[in-house]
Amino acid sequence: MKILFYDTKKYDRESFDELLPEYPDITVDYLEADLSPHTTILAKGYDAICAFVSSDVGGNIIERLAENGVRLILMRCAGYNNVDLEAAAKAGITIMRVPGYSPEAVAEHAMALALAVNRKIHKGYIKVRENNFSLIGLTGITFFGKTAGIIGTGKIGAAMCRICHGFGMKVLAYDIYQNPELDFVEYVSLDTLLSDSDLISLHCPLTEESYHLICKDTIGKMKDKVVLVNTSRGALIKTEDLIAGIRGKKFFGVGLDVYEEETHNVFENREDDILETSVTARLLSFPNVIVTSHQGFLTEEALYAISRTTLENAREFEKGIPTEANIVRA
Repeated sequence: MKILFYDTKKYDRESFDELLPEYPDITVDYLEADLSPHTTILAKGYDAICAFVSSDVGGNIIERLAENGVRLILMRCAGYNNVDLEAAAKAGITIMRVPGYSPEAVAEHAMALALAVNRKIHKGYIKVRENNFSLIGLTGITFFGKTAGIIGTGKIGAAMCRICHGFGMKVLAYDIYQNPELDFVEYVSLDTLLSDSDLISLHCPLTEESYHLICKDTIGKMKDKVVLVNTSRGALIKTEDLIAGIRGKKFFGVGLDVYEEETHNVFENREDDILETSVTARLLSFPNVIVTSHQGFLTEEALYAISRTTLENAREFEKGIPTEANIVRA
């Protein structure tokens, strides 16, 4: 099988190249360019392409890939909201993903964001580098004994529940499907979670129902001085309403690994560019907001798991025995 990788970063090549000797039946070529109408022609002659969470895998792209003979799209990520599944089914292209590469990696990053924005680590680091050892403006809150509200208790949300429980927090959760393994968690309504939680962390997929889940109405139901963290999908939060809430001093701190306007920024070096959207600039201007660039997954262990599962998906597809749990259907 021949696979063309789009939007390849240094860490992608390193993690996949380490495992490729175990897969002599698979040939891989890497592109720095991402998927676009202009780059689909480069997939001609390949059996599969590999894309990431920020890639545009819309209907137009899928049609062009099918015309070039692509039979399989490998998503080296868990999310697939950027994939037109109906177009893929119509074109006869199989979509496979990596559903659980390292839940703990993302959950640990979520707690890192919560701790950093709470204890003002970003401000303290900058101050000390300027020889300013004053503690003014660095007061945080103690998470021990407080209430954590986890929205979505799949693998990542469950890992976050365990971390919060380990911190000595009471853990509330909201999910349509309750996880029986989380016997220390109290499942409540969304309104109860919003009103009772000191820390709220989002770990649910982006669907029509969850789009702009955090908006003016739901922010209004939260405690004052709440800490909000999102490591899931940017569009779970309506950014304009979030900014209004920050200005209204609703939040003690906000930690974002994802945000609505990230598409052209994520994984890219934009230090010499002017940001196209003022919304992102406003988020970055608040002293109680930390924004990272969709790096929650980025650990050595997670990269290994992504590479292994992606290559196994390709091999199993070629043999006609793909793992059903890894196939995404419309």
